[in-house]
Amino acid sequence: MNTYDTIPERGDFGYQTLVAPQNVSGAALHNLRGYFGLHITKGMPFGVVRDDEGHMYAFVRALNEPGSAPNPTRFIYQSSRIDGENIRMDKPRMAAQAMTTFPDRALEGDTACWSSLKDEPGNPWRITASGERMTWKEEGLFELSGPLIGTGMQWYLPGVDWGTFYVSQLYDLSGTCEGRAVKGVIALDQAYMAEGGAIHFKKDLVVNHQMHVIWWTFATIYKDGTWDSGSFMVGHDKLGYAIFQNEKGEVRTTTDIEGTVVHKPGSYFVDTARIVLDGQEEWEYLPDPRGEMRDFVGGFPITAQQEGRWRRVGDTREPDRWMAWGESDRRNGTARNVLGADL
Repeated sequence: MNTYDTIPERGDFGYQTLVAPQNVSGAALHNLRGYFGLHITKGMPFGVVRDDEGHMYAFVRALNEPGSAPNPTRFIYQSSRIDGENIRMDKPRMAAQAMTTFPDRALEGDTACWSSLKDEPGNPWRITASGERMTWKEEGLFELSGPLIGTGMQWYLPGVDWGTFYVSQLYDLSGTCEGRAVKGVIALDQAYMAEGGAIHFKKDLVVNHQMHVIWWTFATIYKDGTWDSGSFMVGHDKLGYAIFQNEKGEVRTTTDIEGTVVHKPGSYFVDTARIVLDGQEEWEYLPDPRGEMRDFVGGFPITAQQEGRWRRVGDTREPDRWMAWGESDRRNGTARNVLGADL
């Protein structure tokens, strides 16, 4: 049961979050309608694939929707092959791709499609997604495809003036990248914001108010064919949600989530992090030794993005492919209502 030390104003629910699964379809992914008085701003395909040598390739593209207020991101391509130590932006390869602001969009059957514009400078690209599978092709760079993992996820955070409705679906993709065979996990998220809002940028109820401590999306597919996936956030006041699912078809949600994070000395990046669901189920973060996305620091997004793996404490299954791309912000704090500080 929630308790209140201070009483919020009318319309202020103290950052309480509503969370649930959602059916994924191409028609829903393509639809421009709003929800809860919020407007769709953009789709955000992002994720990590690995080659046989363990090198990581991490990328994100902005699928800005008509009438939205774009943030600075268009296309980011990163690799651990740049310096062999961290995931770094590959700026020459990024520059070669089309930097589309508002893509062409279509619905083909029950498949949503986004693509670069005809005669646009740079290599063309095309992304498709449905309730069954996703494809992503960046001409001259990578080509990936694969099935949906489980079902979709969604959460809604009301605010007095702003709010956020956030929808996510995860796909198990494989293919080629820089001519090498790769496999991994790609998320396709969509954010609905107040008019003029943009996730991580403007009228973002969480980020602009420095509220989140831990925010991750993850999936792990194990060598025995089992898998876990989920999305969760821990923040201040009553901010927090988790949605977890597995190969058995079990889908669980809760807003009873706590977490702690320890950052590396003198760094924005995570050393250790743990979350506890419903006061008893504990999960831990295993940072990839080369998983720090160093070039995000001081840029955009404003928080240090990082790759690794989340697992339930005590789980000994051997992973085959995975993605756990998320963020913490030491300036925001290390646990709920435990404030932090900049370096």
